[in-house]
Amino acid sequence: MARVALPKDEQITDPAVEGIFAWVTEMEGSVPNHFYVELNFSEFFTSKLGATKVLWEMGELTMEEIQHVGILVSQANGCPYCTAAFCTILNYGLGTAEDYVGSLLQQGLDAVDGDRLKSLLAYALQVNNDPGAVIDAQVVALRQHSLTDKGIVQLTHIVSDFSSYNTLNLALDTDYDYRDFWRELAGFTTSNRDLSVRTSQAMLRCWYGVAP
Repeated sequence: MARVALPKDEQITDPAVEGIFAWVTEMEGSVPNHFYVELNFSEFFTSKLGATKVLWEMGELTMEEIQHVGILVSQANGCPYCTAAFCTILNYGLGTAEDYVGSLLQQGLDAVDGDRLKSLLAYALQVNNDPGAVIDAQVVALRQHSLTDKGIVQLTHIVSDFSSYNTLNLALDTDYDYRDFWRELAGFTTSNRDLSVRTSQAMLRCWYGVAP
């Protein structure tokens, strides 16, 4: 259960929020719990989601490429919620075949066709894992696939943006409201989560002598 409240639809009267809700409903079929979690800081909500919309719509990457980044970065960060969210957008919102999205979850880069997309994803995963270890050759590869400085900055910001959503949903334990199919294919199970909780509790006992 989420660690913060989920404001109800009838409490929402801001046209800017309604516009964001209409946008996400078009892409995902409904408004997921994540957006209600975000509404607890309503002053930031429209700016944050507005910035995400700019990143998705006003750069050099296609929407399909962006969702690939979201899936693999979220999976690497251990966030089943966001992984499923971007799978939903790629499959439901953009019409990508379910079998392909499943293969992407299970095989990663090996499931991807096309050198451009592979280069984008390899760079994104490197930035997510260790941005200080990015090498010139990775950026050169992006330029060879038609990204200008704008596109390179866009891609780097997208990784950071996705990571911030991963952090929020993991820390606040946003109630999962996507298909179980996606998180199962991604390798997330109840036992994985229980193990993570037990490990965290053990660390807290070690550091503070208590566990939540």
